[in-house]
Amino acid sequence: MAEEEQKKVTENVTTVSEPTPSAPAPVEKPVDAVDVAPQEKPVAPPPVLPSPAPAEEKLEDSKAIVPTIAKEAGEEKKEGSVNRDAVLARVETEKRMSLIKAWEEAEKCKVENKAEKKLSSIGSWENNKKAAVEAELKKMEEQLEKKKAEYVELMKNKIAQIHKQAEEKRAMIEARRGEEVLKAEELAAKYRATGTAPKKLFGCM
Repeated sequence: MAEEEQKKVTENVTTVSEPTPSAPAPVEKPVDAVDVAPQEKPVAPPPVLPSPAPAEEKLEDSKAIVPTIAKEAGEEKKEGSVNRDAVLARVETEKRMSLIKAWEEAEKCKVENKAEKKLSSIGSWENNKKAAVEAELKKMEEQLEKKKAEYVELMKNKIAQIHKQAEEKRAMIEARRGEEVLKAEELAAKYRATGTAPKKLFGCM
């Protein structure tokens, strides 16, 4: 009967220590048959050793650590994925900003070139118009100078003609004056010769 009790204790210890193969619980030596045999009463089974409980707790802790490590690994993976997405989003944003800036610079350059072309065209138009007006003004000045010369020549001719007419009139008056003076002298000589007086006296007054 003692041997059966010993077998039961051994089986209980083996059954309890099976869950922890990595850390087997210490098992007390089986009670010798010599010590049990004299007893008449059946020997009560020894109490369960406390070592299996920590082993089970350790197993549970190890089982709990595994999900924690997996969770941390998942979080790290998720964090790495988030960081990768953030980097990709930043790269895309920078690329988009670069494209927008390049487009803006191209548009500004296009606007500047267009404005410069129009300004150059306006400058050419202005210069051509000014040149045409100046040429017309110069032509008018030449025409005016020519007409002025013609008018000056015409006025000179008119002045010469007037002077000529005045000289002719002066000459006629001088000739008539000479004739009248000569006639008056002849009449005075005749009156002296005849001793008569002229009928009209003081005619010059």
